Parts: sequence; C-alpha cells; structure tokens
Amino acid sequence: ISKELHHILDQLGSGFFSQGEPGLYLPLHSSLLEGGDRYMVLADFEPYVSCQETMATAYKDLSHWTKMSIMNVARVGWFSSDRTIDEYAKEIWSVSPSPIDLDK
Repeated sequence: ISKELHHILDQLGSGFFSQGEPGLYLPLHSSLLEGGDRYMVLADFEPYVSCQETMATAYKDLSHWTKMSIMNVARVGWFSSDRTIDEYAKEIWSVSPSPIDLDK
C-alpha cells in the first residue's frame, strides 16, 4: 500500500471524514482491510490515481479533449443496450426476428 493510500485509510478509520459520527465509516474501513477487498478498491487505487492525473492533463488541452469526447460518444454505439438486447434475443434466447434489427 502506498503512503498516500495508507494515510487515507488511517483517516477513514479515525473518523476524519465523519466528524459528527466518528464510527460512521468503520464498516467500510473494516471491509477494505479485513473483508478481502472484494471490489478491488485498494488494488485499483494506484492505477485509478494515475488515470485521473492523465485525464487532468488531457483536459487542459480543451481542443484535444473535445475531439476525444466526441469520438468517444461516436464510438459508443457499438456498446449500446439495444445491440446487446438484440444479440441476446438472437443468440441466447433464439427469438427471431428481434424487435430491433441492427444488422440492417
């Protein structure tokens, strides 16, 4: 665990983030340290911080950021829920024709 993450966990366990209710986040603290980090919060912390720093740097170039944002939205169609439901209808449930035929 990095120094920064260790410091944050100490603050979480000490009630720093919940001055009026010092034990408010103890269950969260306990689940992270004693519960096996089920959702990989601690394991993903360093890459998450690194990604946030990369994004903050990219955001400073607003022209580039705008282009990336538009391209991201343009490419998201492939991951749409309509496509997923259509594929499930055809491939999993063998329901044909599906209500939305995205192959056309």
